[in-house]
Amino acid sequence: MQDTFQPIAPRAIPGNNSGAVVWLKTNLFSSPLNSIMTLIMLSAVVFAFSKAAGWSITNAVFGADLVACNEARGLGACWGVIAEKGRLILLGLYPQEEQWRPVTATGLMLGVVGLSCMPNFWNKSLLVMWPVMLAIYFTLMKGGVFGLTEVSTDQWGGLPLTVMLTVIAMTLAFPLAIMVALGRRSSMPAIRTLCTLYVELIRGVPLITILFMASFMLPLFMPAGTNIDVLIRVVVGITLFSAAYMAEVIRGGLQALPKGQTEAAATLGMTFWQTQGKIVLPQALTTVVPSLMNTFIGMFKDTSLVTIVSLYDLTGAVGLALNSDADWRPFKMEGLFFIAAIYFAFCFAMSRYSLWVEKRTAVSKVR
Repeated sequence: MQDTFQPIAPRAIPGNNSGAVVWLKTNLFSSPLNSIMTLIMLSAVVFAFSKAAGWSITNAVFGADLVACNEARGLGACWGVIAEKGRLILLGLYPQEEQWRPVTATGLMLGVVGLSCMPNFWNKSLLVMWPVMLAIYFTLMKGGVFGLTEVSTDQWGGLPLTVMLTVIAMTLAFPLAIMVALGRRSSMPAIRTLCTLYVELIRGVPLITILFMASFMLPLFMPAGTNIDVLIRVVVGITLFSAAYMAEVIRGGLQALPKGQTEAAATLGMTFWQTQGKIVLPQALTTVVPSLMNTFIGMFKDTSLVTIVSLYDLTGAVGLALNSDADWRPFKMEGLFFIAAIYFAFCFAMSRYSLWVEKRTAVSKVR
């Protein structure tokens, strides 16, 4: 007698067995205790959101009416402080009649940075675009030529100063970090030791210490009569600090690369710099894109520390604008929320671009 095998058909489960309903039952309402905790947390979120919406929107004052703001204090936000002090927060102490210059210069710098992020411009045009942009930027900001009134660097501030410090420091720190990372993996003991000392020394002290040394201690060691602009000293300090952290990120990417890549390049007769430029660095840098972007975002936020040397970036400009005015000083929280939104917008844009680069390099690896 021949046995026959008949598969048993799966029993249908009544009701909806997929989608949001199942997810809610599994993750939020899987037991009576979980259901109670979910309802409590949901009530807390709704309560907090309603209070925040009432303070920031429903009961808020949007006009620059100081009397209305004082009457609504404690009940709603006074966004009129942004209308009243927004120019000083965004542009710092730059002379009001010349403020079209930092607006134009910052727009130009951000435009070139945006073009540099597009693959269509990843060619020799960047070698022309960046020097021209920097020349125009500093001509507009500093003045003294072409009929422009000269403005000293201690009057630069707000968003233009924050953007300039970030862009210049990133541009200078990136190639320096690559050289230090390669130096730490060098077979020459002197170069390897020098690069290691640099990284460990810089990473062993906070940025605020480096800025303090660059601004107050460095002039004491300079020859008599020599005076380096404080902005230049700050840029150098931030660049050296960022390059040390970035070098370690890049070194991690170099170590993650299989040794067979360099061996294959050597069998083809490629020189050291050909191997690094065409084989090693392109693969290593794509591996550490998230970490590099994390360093860039941290650098953008760390520019707020320049207030220690009396340079008023976006964060320092808020205190400068409101601490000196007793009438609007009580509404400093609204000013901080305003610059927090600006910081978030820039950092979120950088993180989205990082994800796009990751996806693009992942596709190239698959191909």
